[in-house]
Order: sequence, then C-alpha cells, then structure tokens
Amino acid sequence: MKLYTYFRSSAAYRLRIALALKGIAYEPAFVHLRKGEQQAAAYGALNAQHLVPTLIDGEHTLIQSMAMVEYLEEKHPEPPLLPDGAAARARVRGLAQLIACEIHPLNNLRVLKYLQNALGLPEETRDDWYRHWVAEGFAPLERLLADSRETGRYCHGDTPGLADAFLVPQVYNANRVACDLTAYPTISRINEACLALPAFADSAPDRQPDAE
Repeated sequence: MKLYTYFRSSAAYRLRIALALKGIAYEPAFVHLRKGEQQAAAYGALNAQHLVPTLIDGEHTLIQSMAMVEYLEEKHPEPPLLPDGAAARARVRGLAQLIACEIHPLNNLRVLKYLQNALGLPEETRDDWYRHWVAEGFAPLERLLADSRETGRYCHGDTPGLADAFLVPQVYNANRVACDLTAYPTISRINEACLALPAFADSAPDRQPDAE
C-alpha cells in the first residue's frame, strides 16, 4: 500500500494509526499542504479533491479517511477496529463521525486559510473560531463517552479501535491551538491511554519523516 500523507493532517494521522493497529506496512508519499503540493495536477489525478490522505492499494485508489479505514477493516479484518454487534459498531462509527463530520471540517486547513486570507480575520480570531468548534464537538462527545457503560479504557471497551483512531488526532489539534480540555476528562484519559501504545505514539505528527 502507498499512503499520501502530511505529518500534521489529522485525516492522514487517522490512517497512520489504523494501519499501525492492523500491522499493515505501507509506503508513505509526502504531500506538503502548506506549500500547496496537493494542488499539483499530478496529485489531482489521484485525488480530485486535492486533499490528503489518498490510499493506493494495487489498482485501487481510495479517498476519505472513514472509507479507507472501513476498507482496511473489510480487507484485513484481524485485528478488528470495530466491535462485534450491529449496535456496538454503530456506536463506534457515530463517535468517529462526530469528530470527522462535525468538528474536523470546520477546522480544516483550507477553512482556516480562507478565514484568515480571504475574509481577513486576524490569527487570534481564527484561533477563537477553532476553539469554539472544538468545544461544540467535545462537549457532547465527552458526555457520550462518560455516560456509557460501553466506554472502557478506550472509546469502546478495553481494545483500541476505529473511534480512538479518530479521537487522538483531534485532541492533538486541540492542543496545538491551546484549547482548554479540563472539561473533558474522559476524552483526555482515553487519549493518554492511546498514546501509551506504539501504534499511536509512532503515528504522531512529530514522529513522521516529513515533520517540521
């Protein structure tokens, strides 16, 4: 497999974690988002959205991190990233999609660049935007995790899985812009438990060859 990635992309970070949890080797291909390398025509031929990650598996070219993780789960079912049972799987997918669909898109690099460059918002105001939407997402996520008997050491039970692969990059992003996470003790606890595992620690942005 070949993964087009950028060290600080949270979507690419998710894929690195998922691949590591499954023990799947891959070749990284680095796309520097801040230099605009994703806009190159050659990369656009692989990913029409000009986003990372892109995953190449033989003749298959995959986009969108959730679809990629589901693909890995179906093609390489062991070790599983989803629990047994339709309801449990739906719970895990819901937690992951809360992050991927409700928090991350509003704080994506291209959105932040538009706020600052096109709309002229100062950096401080842009970061306030970022913190606001993290809080809007983390508040219900904390309740969902704290109030459920299905939450264990990790988002679902005592084995790391799909939801954790989405949670950890979002916490990393929140810390980068100095979000106050004291109101989210369950999120913080799970994040710390995940980062103690090599699959998460080795996938961290500062551990990547293209880190700056």
